[in-house]
Amino acid sequence: MHSLSPADDLLGGMWAVIATVFVYRTTYQEDVAAALSRAAATGLSFALCLIYLLILPFSPVGLVVLIGVGTLILTVIGRSGDTVTAGITTAVVMVVAGLTPHDAWQQPILRIIDTAVGVSVGLAAVSIGSGVRRRRSS
Repeated sequence: MHSLSPADDLLGGMWAVIATVFVYRTTYQEDVAAALSRAAATGLSFALCLIYLLILPFSPVGLVVLIGVGTLILTVIGRSGDTVTAGITTAVVMVVAGLTPHDAWQQPILRIIDTAVGVSVGLAAVSIGSGVRRRRSS
């Protein structure tokens, strides 16, 4: 795996755990719905952050603008419920980019990989849990 620093590796692990916890629900259908919600919000956030960081360095004004643009886009496409997740994701990616400005454009890419791992673990966990519950009720 590509690593920017030991601190970034820890952040990646934490981000994967957050994605797992966010996605895990009591039924597989709820889990899939949460995974799709997470994917929509984080995908938009990562795209906005990547475009911004390829052009400009981190700035507090840029952070505010990205959160606003993400909120506007999600609201217009009818996913206003995903604005909190997108805002949090944007804040984390941009602040980490500000803390580690060298190759900051890599942060959105690394965080989307972490999110994919966490979502996969959450889906696998609920699948296993559903199977166990079905066997117990039989």
